[in-house]
Amino acid sequence: METLARKHETVGCPRCGAVFECKVGNINLCQCMAVQLTDAQREYVRGQFTNCLCANCLQEVRAEYNKK
Repeated sequence: METLARKHETVGCPRCGAVFECKVGNINLCQCMAVQLTDAQREYVRGQFTNCLCANCLQEVRAEYNKK
């Protein structure tokens, strides 16, 4: 059984280093859900990073994808 700490953990963004709370245990409440991504954009992010990004970086990486 997962603990609450495991479901909601403080992590550092691998792109910018910002600290944020990842709510993988309740993804609908996670900060990343504020950023709308298409399936293609999501794959682009996954291709570059293996861990969660902060919402600001998700927006920036989405913009990078849209410019290519």
